[in-house]
Amino acid sequence: MADTWLTSLITATPQEGYELAIKLSRMGVKYTQPSAEVRDKLRADYANNADSLTAASQVIAINFQTVAAANNYWR
Repeated sequence: MADTWLTSLITATPQEGYELAIKLSRMGVKYTQPSAEVRDKLRADYANNADSLTAASQVIAINFQTVAAANNYWR
């Protein structure tokens, strides 16, 4: 993946920061499993699994902590 998509962690609002955290999480999956076909095949498994959804939420929360810290918690 040669495209530069992350140029900054700075966002104007906490909402934008949360959306960036989701993007970071999704891109992590994309880098880990670059095949869209495989990701699509696996989606049904984790979409209906409470533990998988909780784990995904935890990854987003960790990424949001990082973005919030980079933005000085929007103070």
